[in-house]
Order: sequence, then C-alpha cells, then structure tokens
Amino acid sequence: MTIHIGIVFPGQGSQSIGMLGELADQFPVVEQTFEEASEVLQMDLWALASEGPAETLNQTENTQPAMLAAGIATYRVWLSQGGSAGEIMAGHSLGEYSALTAAGSLAFTDAISLVAARGRFMQQAVPAGQGAMAAVLGLDDDAVKAVCSQAADGEIAAAVNFNSPGQVVIAGDKAAIDRAIELAKEAGARRALPLPVSVPSHCDLMRPAAEQLSSMLETVEIQLPEIPVVHNVDVAIADSVAAIREKLVQQLYRPVRWVEIVQEMKNKGMEQLLEPGPGKVLSGLGKRIDKTLTFLPVSDPASLEKALESCNA
Repeated sequence: MTIHIGIVFPGQGSQSIGMLGELADQFPVVEQTFEEASEVLQMDLWALASEGPAETLNQTENTQPAMLAAGIATYRVWLSQGGSAGEIMAGHSLGEYSALTAAGSLAFTDAISLVAARGRFMQQAVPAGQGAMAAVLGLDDDAVKAVCSQAADGEIAAAVNFNSPGQVVIAGDKAAIDRAIELAKEAGARRALPLPVSVPSHCDLMRPAAEQLSSMLETVEIQLPEIPVVHNVDVAIADSVAAIREKLVQQLYRPVRWVEIVQEMKNKGMEQLLEPGPGKVLSGLGKRIDKTLTFLPVSDPASLEKALESCNA
C-alpha cells in the first residue's frame, strides 16, 4: 500500500545552536551541505550553527541561510536512506525557499545567496526597534484582524501568520503591536506576547524589501519545480516561472496562510507530512490543524529512523 507523503520545511524560529549535530555525526552530507553554503557566503555557516554565538545566528541575514541549509541537508539525508521524495511540498515563510530548492526549482547555491540577501533587505527596511511581531493565542482569525484594525491608529498592525486555529502572529510598527497586544488581552485572548524577532515580517513595512528582492530574483535562474510546491500567499501551485517570482516577492508583505496550506495538502491526498530540519514547530502546528494527518519531524538519527519506519509501514 502506498502512503502519500508531503514535505514541509520550517522557517525562522526553529534554529538553535548545535542543531543537526547528531545527524552530522552519522551523515557527512550534513556538513557538506553547510560547506556549499559557506562558500557562497564567505563565512563558516556550520561553525555558526554549531557553536554560535546565538545573537549572530539569530540575525535574520544569518538565520535564513542557516535554516535553508539545515532543511536541505536533512532532506538529503532522508533521501539517502531511501525516504520518499514527497508528492507535494510547502515551506513556512523562509521555508518556501527550502521547498523550491528541494523540488528542483532553485539551485541550492542560488537559494543561499537569495535568502541571505532577503534577510539583509528585510533588516534594512525596518531599523531595529521600530517594528515588532507578537503571537496571539485563543482568538479566532476575525477577532485578531479586528484587534489589529483597532490598534493601527495610522500605523501598521496586521495579522500575518495564520499558523493554526487559535494561533495567529501579528506584525507591524512597534507601538501599534504593543497596543494590539493589550487589545487582544481585553478581547479575551488566552495569551498575547511579543516575539523575539528583529524584523516585522509579512506586513506592509516589508514592501521596500520586496522591491529589492524583486530586482534580485530577476537575475536568478528559476525553473518550474519537479515536485509541486504550494505557495504561502495564495495556497496555490505556480504555473509559470514568472508566477513563482511574483509569489516570492508578495510573500514578504503578505500573510502566511499555513492552516490552509496544510488543509490543501490533505485535500490533495497526503496522509503524512515530513518536516526535515531542526525543531518540530510545523508538526506541532499541524496536529492542531488536522489530527487525521501524521506529522514526522526529522532532525536527528532517532527521528529519522522513526519517520522511515512510518513511511515504509
């Protein structure tokens, strides 16, 4: 019996010092993948991921290539051990670049250059301390949107990551997000707390970064993926290279519709979703989105073995 498997790649927030260390001890392709990335960046990305310091790893322009390298390295290990290539892919925010790379749309080295530049453009668009993001737990999507609308007061406050039912991330100007946090609590949110990020992703403050990214994307060779990729901005599969470029540009200032993406993968017949890379954030969200799906995070030899057993059952 064939088990239908989709692949989902994590984004920023799943990184940690020492990530993939155990996997690298057994599979040389992990460090080899990071070496490829290091050559592009002219820095030792594996040393940064392994030893830190955390403040440097958590800088957006470093986090993005580190997470892309981690996702691709883990996916390469998975394939080397006989794991399924997957029938459909998606990635959360930055993870969309990992999905496009794994699916054959972007060359790995081009993707590394792209996401490092993407991180720089994002940081330049909003100076540190001017923007903010926060997680709102326990309110439905419409209530969060209403809170943001009320909090904006001439500034930017928007619902930007629809991560799971009852978990929405908001982003915008710091003062507006501070107001939104208080309003969300008044509206009955279970929790509303600021996130430790340096950039307010997926809101209109990122439009200057999107313009810079658009110019860079025109210089990068992109192909239609060999495996379909569901995009963040419209929960759809692109039908042209031009459409992929446009979706990646819009992704910077439009929301990540993760709940709908997981639902779409299930609608297309997926039964198990593999999460290659550090952490298990997407697997945790996925269980809240649809309990009938099986989620398989892979970040070390034990989770790799468990996932292989599940997919080959």
